[in-house]
Amino acid sequence: MTRTVDHTSISESVHAARSALDRVDAAAPVAALPLLREAQQQVTRALDEAMAVAVTTEGATIRAAGQLAGLTENAVGPRLARTRLLAAYQSDSGRVTAAGVERARYDLEEGRHRTSDREDTPTPLRFRARRTT
Repeated sequence: MTRTVDHTSISESVHAARSALDRVDAAAPVAALPLLREAQQQVTRALDEAMAVAVTTEGATIRAAGQLAGLTENAVGPRLARTRLLAAYQSDSGRVTAAGVERARYDLEEGRHRTSDREDTPTPLRFRARRTT
């Protein structure tokens, strides 16, 4: 049976990143900062979704996907847990393990794959300045 996966989330994130970058005016760095941050977040989302597709349908290991993305193996699991394709397969610790990937592959082949359409998937950690008052 052929594994088919919807690549829409990758395409949408890439399009959103391009849109943010197109609005950047290098002559106005202060105004450019939020747009650059938005583009970075969208590229990160596209990268995470692409890693999820790579490990489920293309046979890549978590380690190999991490290497291709320039990440350590330990950084990949939590990022996979934020994806639509693998969020339903995360462990109690909030990360996707090799066992979760294997289960997702099996479910995909059997036509029982569970996707997560949650809009409240955790976003990457962001720096927040401490208040000094």
